[in-house]
Amino acid sequence: MKKFTLLMAAAFICQLGFAQNDSTIVVATEKRDTIRIGNILIIKKGGKNDDGNNKDVEVKMGRRQPKSNSRISTNWFVVDLGFANFSDNTDYAAATASGFLVNRPGTPEFSKSDFKARTGKSINVNIWIVMQKLALEKKGHVNLKYGVGLELNNYRFKAPLTFKESGLKPYVGTQSGSPFIYEDSISFGKNKLAADYLTVPLMINFASNPGNNRKGISLSAGVSAGYLYSQRNKQKSDANGKDRNKGEYDMERFKLSYIAELGLGPVRLYGSYSPKSMFEHDLDMKPFTLGVRLSNW
Repeated sequence: MKKFTLLMAAAFICQLGFAQNDSTIVVATEKRDTIRIGNILIIKKGGKNDDGNNKDVEVKMGRRQPKSNSRISTNWFVVDLGFANFSDNTDYAAATASGFLVNRPGTPEFSKSDFKARTGKSINVNIWIVMQKLALEKKGHVNLKYGVGLELNNYRFKAPLTFKESGLKPYVGTQSGSPFIYEDSISFGKNKLAADYLTVPLMINFASNPGNNRKGISLSAGVSAGYLYSQRNKQKSDANGKDRNKGEYDMERFKLSYIAELGLGPVRLYGSYSPKSMFEHDLDMKPFTLGVRLSNW
């Protein structure tokens, strides 16, 4: 009869638990009983005090922490280190005739070799402030990757080229209100054109082992849109010392590029190519980059 009474009491308690909107969990030990009813947590400490009375009952109330969206992962301050270059299809005779290129007397006419970039010293550094990956299916094999960051390109030339926003054209003695490039008579120890963009990439990502970013193969491909916020010509010579000219050199303000990323275990490679010239007129130079990405995924 005593066992039957205990069973009926237990069944009645269970019915009360199921009547609540949230689930009820009861954990019983020799030391304490823990009962959760919705957002209320009741802890009854086991045993008795020295005076023979039961120990205190502790009641905690509060909202449960919401579960994070596991389909979205965030990566802060991703860094790319690579090389910057361009494919050159410029008509140099036409660019010289238009006045955009000013040739130095006694030297050959401008050609592709004058604008050839130094491969080892023309660099690309990207600083992605934030990048996110959104899983498009539960297992995470197909994802959408996007972010925002700074794309920094430095092109170092073999020839002593000087970029001017406007002013007096050397060798011809005429004033120009538009940008031009001329071959300088000074020998430069350093001569580079810097082009910096605020860029937003968007890629589809395929991962063979989404549970472990250090293993398997990962492939991403997509496009990026960039806005040119800074262009400058930085030079260093014995004659003039350090000279940094910041101006408008007829470069395109907006850049659209095809981008890709390949992950082989912990190693990640990236590349980009723009199908449009980085200059608005005269020069037909389509930029591309290739390098290593320092990223968790």
